[in-house]
Amino acid sequence: MRAMVLEGLAPTGEGVLASRMMPAPVPCDDELLIHVEICGVCRTDLDLVDGRIVAPSYPVVPGHQIIGRVLERGKSAHGFPIGERVGVAWIHSACGVCQWCRTGMENLCPKFSSTGCDANGGYAELMTVRASYAYQIPGNLTDIEAAPLLCAGAIGWRSLRLAGIQDGDALGLTGFGASAHLVLQLARYKYPKSPVYVFARNADERGFAQSLGASWVGDTGDTPPTPARAIIDTTPAWKPVVAALRALAPGGRLVINAIRKSRRDQAELGNLDYATDVWMEREIKSVANVTRADVRECLAAASASGIRPRVEELPLEDANVALAALRNGDAVHGARVLRVSEASSGNS
Repeated sequence: MRAMVLEGLAPTGEGVLASRMMPAPVPCDDELLIHVEICGVCRTDLDLVDGRIVAPSYPVVPGHQIIGRVLERGKSAHGFPIGERVGVAWIHSACGVCQWCRTGMENLCPKFSSTGCDANGGYAELMTVRASYAYQIPGNLTDIEAAPLLCAGAIGWRSLRLAGIQDGDALGLTGFGASAHLVLQLARYKYPKSPVYVFARNADERGFAQSLGASWVGDTGDTPPTPARAIIDTTPAWKPVVAALRALAPGGRLVINAIRKSRRDQAELGNLDYATDVWMEREIKSVANVTRADVRECLAAASASGIRPRVEELPLEDANVALAALRNGDAVHGARVLRVSEASSGNS
């Protein structure tokens, strides 16, 4: 099978994927063999390629926003007939028995494993997944619409829930990439009376946010019309974190939606003033991974509401081009996906 493979960590810190032919994986008893058609490109893929996340072994195939069809099933893999369209997300497995798994927080499981890092992902024509970690895709979503919902959408949905707002509370978003453009639409669906403020350094991104219904847009350090009850940060940097705290209302919450932050501007944290930026019971909450429930709920909300990602499609062979664009901060209206294989049948 064709695949784009990370063969090891680059000494420069900026890695590239190699185009390789690999043996086809064989599904275990509880697994599905998936013919991958579309795989979304996520900043976490870039974190892996550039070494901010380290895989347990190399070579490894990135990619965790996967849409494909079932080719084979292990003898105990149930729920998905051959040929059915399915999705695969960042959560590859969890133990199912720890306190976190038993209380609906499998994203915090000590044995959490991730697709495209701990196990080979979707930058390849074929992959395997346990049937219990695959998702049915609503029929009114095309492949390229559904793929970003599996991570950018699902982690945005989780962030929105963790923000803890009520309808009418002001919500802020820092950065306006793949996840934030979906959070804005989800927020307008779930909290129609809440104004949404978007902080983005790029004027084109600010214009895109306005076109999707943002109530106000500004640069990273600008002052919104009113302090926000919650702000969701989707950037790779620290400067927006400091700026966001200053835009929070007393008792407000900053939700950081990032698996890693860049070290390049970490000195910005030295500008944080406790009395001005943190006092008055402001709080910071991180978002770690997603649960299967997050993915299912996000897919259902998008299907029911008509929310759709804006998507730019590239061929699998351009995976390095897509990752370089993320690394360079090139603006895109929405998300990027890779066309891995042509659709075999049905919705595309």
